[in-house]
Amino acid sequence: MATATPKLALRPFLPTDAPLLAEIFRESVLELTADDYSEAQQQAWISRVDDLEVFAGRLGKQLTLIATLEGSPVAFASLAGNTKIDMLFVHPAAAGQGAAALLVDALEKLAGARGAEKLTVDASDTARGFFEKRGYTAQQRNSISVGDEWLANTTLSKALVAKPEASKLS
Repeated sequence: MATATPKLALRPFLPTDAPLLAEIFRESVLELTADDYSEAQQQAWISRVDDLEVFAGRLGKQLTLIATLEGSPVAFASLAGNTKIDMLFVHPAAAGQGAAALLVDALEKLAGARGAEKLTVDASDTARGFFEKRGYTAQQRNSISVGDEWLANTTLSKALVAKPEASKLS
């Protein structure tokens, strides 16, 4: 008997999601970035979700989408303004199953629908290849201070395809 492959779905962020998304953030950083960042850098990075109220406020002020697998959140991404992917984190158990691609596809479409001509992202060294495969190009390297640590990332951007105006179609 064949079994159905679980399907990913998207839903909007709810304030009650913050504790679970903070856990996804922590696990993602700790398990997926070890080849690119030291343990001290990882600890500094995950400290950014220690204050759940601040974290939830940040997610609530942005367009935040959650990818679910069989109804359970496994990843999330947020769009700051209409032009910047601010966060993208996937739980290690769901890595490689398409959640990040589904989220970024949705953010690109939403940003384009809101009039954005391009999207930028400050991608970690771990995520840089993912974005480059999706057509993002490196603009500059960055070093950011988090606590007592410095973390490197790369600003990448991608031009969004403009939708033709209805008046131009007739």
